[in-house]
Amino acid sequence: MTPSAPVPFPYAIIGAHTELGPVITMDEWAKRARVPHRHDPDGHLDGPEITRLLGVEGKSWGPERFASLDAVAGAARTALAGSGIRSGEVDAVIVVTCTPYQILMDQDAFALMRSLGIPDHVLPLQLGAGCGGLARAAALVARLRAERALVISYNIASRIVGFDEDGALPKAYRDNSVHPYGKGVWASPALFSDAAAAVVLERDEDAAGVLLYSRDSQSFDDGPGITDPLIHILGGGNDRAVGLPGSAELACFGMNAPEITRYYSRGMTLNHRDLNEARPGYLDEVARFYTHQANPTLVDAFIEEMGLSRQTAPSNVRQLGNTVSPSTLALLHADHTAGNLAHGDRVCFSVVGAGPERGTFIAPVRIPSLTRRAEPRRQGDGG
Repeated sequence: MTPSAPVPFPYAIIGAHTELGPVITMDEWAKRARVPHRHDPDGHLDGPEITRLLGVEGKSWGPERFASLDAVAGAARTALAGSGIRSGEVDAVIVVTCTPYQILMDQDAFALMRSLGIPDHVLPLQLGAGCGGLARAAALVARLRAERALVISYNIASRIVGFDEDGALPKAYRDNSVHPYGKGVWASPALFSDAAAAVVLERDEDAAGVLLYSRDSQSFDDGPGITDPLIHILGGGNDRAVGLPGSAELACFGMNAPEITRYYSRGMTLNHRDLNEARPGYLDEVARFYTHQANPTLVDAFIEEMGLSRQTAPSNVRQLGNTVSPSTLALLHADHTAGNLAHGDRVCFSVVGAGPERGTFIAPVRIPSLTRRAEPRRQGDGG
């Protein structure tokens, strides 16, 4: 099989915004979740133990804030307002989520576009994507040759795997003998967090961006393709319809941790290798390198392998948890609000996720509120 190759990405980022839930400590979350301790039948995992196992110290967790699509629409509305374009000028809208509010007929996309006032001739495009969804959305924008595209991404773990009426995790996440990864399904709500993000992309042939996207299903790293979806959600569809015995247990998010670790570690390296072959020395031209925030151990290992500084490659997973597709956009938003970016700075996004899929792209940031640098940026400069 011919491996995926980078292609031009003639787009600039002209608007971006991220909404998070309240950030709580892992200890606070653990006290509410009451995850059974495998080696103590009468005990529960506490915050320090979960942090030791997953590396996450805090979580963005806002079931009330994200009780409806309103907060998601608010993030998109703010991104549009910051871009200086009106909703009627958008010709492509791509919605990226693996935790939709309504699971059938792309109703999240329809509702969001109606709320935002997107013209009816614009197609609703909803991607049931996880951590690699931003790369798939960017690749789709490029294939569509959209002039002005709005990408909306959100992962609301607190609503779909949140606490039950007793205030603890649902029974299927605490005691699950049906799901093939049942013993570890508690780690999904512990690791995954809440966020809604939006980015506005404007076509510009002079942007000189570049993009790589790959499913890795036919081949991976000169070997056979990956057939494992990495995240297993086996219930709720035709295979095990809602209401059938075991459907609730199989509908849990179960992680194939060994395969996720292998795919993240090698996939991120391949993203860099392939992009560097297409754009030699690209790291010298980017102000920030935003990596998918899978978990602290994997992120730290990759950043160390790349020899990047924490300033050039910031991280938020330890503080916020894995916010899935919004994770890199949250890093961009934080840099924007902190004044760490200037108008025209180039940034690189590199993500991998369930599917499996991975991708990376470079684009200049031209959000109108950003100031312009008086002097050329030197590599490693922060502000």
